[in-house]
Amino acid sequence: MSSGIVIAIIVVVVLIFLAVGVWMAVRRRHLRERFGPEYERAVESGDSRTAAERDLRDREQRHDDLDLKPLPSTARQQYAQEWNSVQEHFVDRPQEAVGEADQLVTRLMKQRGYPTEGYEQQVRDLSVEHGRTLEHYRAAHEVNARAGGQQTTTEELRGAMVHYRALFDDLLTNGDRPGRQHA
Repeated sequence: MSSGIVIAIIVVVVLIFLAVGVWMAVRRRHLRERFGPEYERAVESGDSRTAAERDLRDREQRHDDLDLKPLPSTARQQYAQEWNSVQEHFVDRPQEAVGEADQLVTRLMKQRGYPTEGYEQQVRDLSVEHGRTLEHYRAAHEVNARAGGQQTTTEELRGAMVHYRALFDDLLTNGDRPGRQHA
């Protein structure tokens, strides 16, 4: 084999490796931007970066298959009124109000088109479009789970309400903010 052919083969192999590297970097950047803090959480809790990224791409695919829709303005107003009512209940019944907030967020997810069959799947589905508020949902859910056994303080319950509100607002206004895409 002539040296020119060997050099050409080496150049082609190097170009292929460079193209694959650039493609992987672009794909990784896309996942980081799309999932926000959820990207790092998935990588840290997964077996490997590759496995975590595969899982995140699977979440994207499932999310793309969902029939998500923005809320009509009348529904947004109704949900906002219901949230205000839940907050008012907090004064006299904080534990019950946190449970009501959880139920309201779940109803809102369902109306937007998210499946609500289980908490873990809810988190996975929400992570694609709401990764920046997902930690709020996790924190609120954890407090709500403990609230049934009287193992929470009023301050923890107040914090749960704040956390639920972050996801609630994100779900309620999605599609109306500049730069947000409708599903």
